[in-house]
Amino acid sequence: MTTQHTAESEHNHAGAAPADQPLSEVALRSVAIEALLVDKGIISAAAVSRQVDLMDARTPADGARVVARAWVDPDFKTRLLDNPSSALAEMGFELPEETPHLAVVENTAGLRHLVVCTLCSCYPRMLLGRPPDWYKSLAYRARAVRTPRAVMAEFGAAPPTDAEVRVLDSTADLRYLVLPQRPPETDGLSEDELAQLVTRDSMIGVTPALNP
Repeated sequence: MTTQHTAESEHNHAGAAPADQPLSEVALRSVAIEALLVDKGIISAAAVSRQVDLMDARTPADGARVVARAWVDPDFKTRLLDNPSSALAEMGFELPEETPHLAVVENTAGLRHLVVCTLCSCYPRMLLGRPPDWYKSLAYRARAVRTPRAVMAEFGAAPPTDAEVRVLDSTADLRYLVLPQRPPETDGLSEDELAQLVTRDSMIGVTPALNP
């Protein structure tokens, strides 16, 4: 599998594509569905624009802040693992009621988690923003389930042979965020400095956090 570590947009909102670039089939379908819902009065164009703007404002830096807080505050980490919504509210991340349930799983020396959505691209957008293209690819979705260690190795981070690898399948109702291990020799780093070591890929589980 050739993986491209880019975070390109999954969906172009109506009018977002350059004038000389035709909309993809998916984008055209999205525009048609949006127009139908607006015509029927189910939603407004302004509401759609607000949601798109909100999603565009989300980036992996939000998730990185959460991970760094968990690394420095054991009590917060416990709350995050037990009740993610409540713990995230402490940091100002209010998850709407209609948001899919979020589960946070912790990587340890003997256990690694790898997140995939085998049906489409379900993903913790509320903390990571839009999913990267490789996460949505058929190759990743298939091989992450069959050969997770090989996939992780292709990202440059093969798990130890004695570590268990658990593949977690995101769904429309349940999304996963991986809490990566804190890198060694980081005791003197501040919370903000630690957040710089947390990457999007480490919160999906394909790589560990960066070393300082």
